[in-house]
Amino acid sequence: MTLLWLAPTWLVFDQTKPAATFVLAGLPFGLGPDLDLVFSRLFRTIRHHGIFHTVLAVTVLATIVGPVVGTLLERVVGGSDWFRIEETRDSYRFGFFAVWIAGLSHIFADMLSAPDIAQAVEPFWPLYFESISFDLVWYNAAWFNWGLLAAGIFVNVGLFVYKRDSSQIAAVTNSD
Repeated sequence: MTLLWLAPTWLVFDQTKPAATFVLAGLPFGLGPDLDLVFSRLFRTIRHHGIFHTVLAVTVLATIVGPVVGTLLERVVGGSDWFRIEETRDSYRFGFFAVWIAGLSHIFADMLSAPDIAQAVEPFWPLYFESISFDLVWYNAAWFNWGLLAAGIFVNVGLFVYKRDSSQIAAVTNSD
């Protein structure tokens, strides 16, 4: 799901390398809401699909971790074709959105699943206290999980090829 939610990046950035950097930087943070699985072992009051699976928690995480991610990217690949300041505009914002979009994608994916082996998701807590579930698929449905992965890879590769080809056409047109 994270790959699908990060895919529109290819249409936002002018060049393919900064878009690839954004997708790759955001990808691990698709697991961010599942930090509750780690913390639930330390603190019994934390439950899976609890506070970490809310828009509020994902936004707080992105606000704290995102600028760190952006700064690290700027220091490691800044100034190269992979992270050009004119393309990324602001490393803090770049990191924030990479982490935020990935985290929101996880919440959405969990909302598609039936609350059969875990509690339902309350994504808008503390503003809205009801769970939201579309009950479309079982959490451990291999066909769905592998299908999402395949779709995410297919869409990202397709948009990369589209972007690369359109950039080459633009370069040829501008040189004439």
